Amino acid sequence: MINMNVLFKSMQKDDKKEILKFEIKGSEDAGEEMELFELSGSIVVLSLKVGGDDVCGDVSAEFISMQRDSKKTVMKFGIKGDRDGKAQKLYEFAGRNVELGVAPSQMSIEEFNEPREGVRGKINPDGTVEVEDKNQVTIDEVAAAAEEDGPPMPSDDDLPL
Repeated sequence: MINMNVLFKSMQKDDKKEILKFEIKGSEDAGEEMELFELSGSIVVLSLKVGGDDVCGDVSAEFISMQRDSKKTVMKFGIKGDRDGKAQKLYEFAGRNVELGVAPSQMSIEEFNEPREGVRGKINPDGTVEVEDKNQVTIDEVAAAAEEDGPPMPSDDDLPL
């Protein structure tokens, strides 16, 4: 894992992913930057620490680009499908200096961009879930059907000899 002190420049959301921008000022860590250039365009695992405290754990991200000029190096990462809400936790740290960890991932670009299967819906603040699939059966419907059918009949295997 490559760890660097960087400026967490900005974070913005587009249609499909969160885009994170980080800046490395000057050229103090030229050796580590070369290692990062090799990872550019691939899937990486990011970690973020502020004041020594881990703020998001490990997050899979696409290393979109790395651009260098005479004053700084800008790195862009894309986080897609943030089911755990890890990216959401990062917004409050934008504009601050952070310790960024970048490591290669075992995931390919194709796996990262693959659509994920599942049922669409939303989680309410009270923890209940609203499912968008109108064909989804609710637990109340299952209970009602069980009451209508009565208790299950024993099979021949359940009868005493």
